[in-house]
Amino acid sequence: MKNSLLFIVLITILLVSCNSPKETLLYVGTYTGGDSEGIYCYRFDSETGQLLSKFVTPNRENPSFLALSPDQNYLYAVSEVKESPQIDSGSVTAYRIGKSGELEKLNQKATKGYHPCHVTVSPDGRFVVASNYSSGSLSFFRVENDGRLNDSFQQIQHVGSGKDSIRQTAPYAHSALFDSSGELLISADLGTDKLEFYRYDKGAGQFEPAEQAYVAMTSGAGPRHFAFAPDGQFIYVMNELNSEVSVLAKDGETFERIQSVSALPEGFEGISYGADIHVSADGQFVYSSNRGHNSIAVFSRNDDGTLKLQETEPVQGDWPRNFALSPDGRFLLVANQKSNNVSVFQVDPATGALSYTGQNLEIPEPVCLTFWVK
Repeated sequence: MKNSLLFIVLITILLVSCNSPKETLLYVGTYTGGDSEGIYCYRFDSETGQLLSKFVTPNRENPSFLALSPDQNYLYAVSEVKESPQIDSGSVTAYRIGKSGELEKLNQKATKGYHPCHVTVSPDGRFVVASNYSSGSLSFFRVENDGRLNDSFQQIQHVGSGKDSIRQTAPYAHSALFDSSGELLISADLGTDKLEFYRYDKGAGQFEPAEQAYVAMTSGAGPRHFAFAPDGQFIYVMNELNSEVSVLAKDGETFERIQSVSALPEGFEGISYGADIHVSADGQFVYSSNRGHNSIAVFSRNDDGTLKLQETEPVQGDWPRNFALSPDGRFLLVANQKSNNVSVFQVDPATGALSYTGQNLEIPEPVCLTFWVK
């Protein structure tokens, strides 16, 4: 009898454990020149879109951009500064993520470049790459089995300039991403109007220019961030300076630019700059943020990968930087830097349209939003 009762209790605990919803957290990278204390963490309710404060990880070195390891066990944060304490450049900090999402600092390594504004992790978790904006360079790190970073083993210096006499006098590396295979690394350089392509040479132990070295954007466009279509056959580039989204299509082993479309409504004459861009998980919609117009542009995708602007939704804030789709795609959250808030929108799965939920989280100078589910 006792054994039967024990068996029932164990089965009940197992069923409850299996059916209990996974906790979803949101990490927020910030600028810390004002009231921000570092990296903020919130519990996200995937049913209502509500955010509840959980903790803050102290970091007063502009932890503006964050990236998770593929296994979700580690988080990497840039220090977007010219020099970190006792480091004569910007840096990247590695954190171990605990069972409840808490961040334990593992180590911090120099990028050997100034103002790193973006960080990414390879699909196999072996490499971390930082984009140094002011230096116009990329910094490469190998990752140890425990998530720690080795010293940067390679820097790639971009070369060139663009037509904008103020913003494009030199290269300005703004972001980099690996494709899903992990074999191709692409870097967006705002100063040179290029997406540059690299591959890892195992023999040389470093990254080298790919067979197709780059794709040029429209002169003066200023490519900032980009995103892949789910099938990897298209790349969508958010150009900061002309607020256009460029569409790159894959043809064999190379990409070519097939379209550039404005992210702003027809007739808009104010000042605005493109920022972030994401593709919905089903590949039907593309979203981008407009700083100045203060909106999220919603595009539908045609069968040939080209885009059509459907709407621009006000962000309920000022200066939208990074934004993120929730893991289930039901919500879109926006980091509004100048108004110090994160606004939450519901996504219509049929049309891609956004509707403001009324939920607005106050947070000092939010820049990057990163979801974590474990």
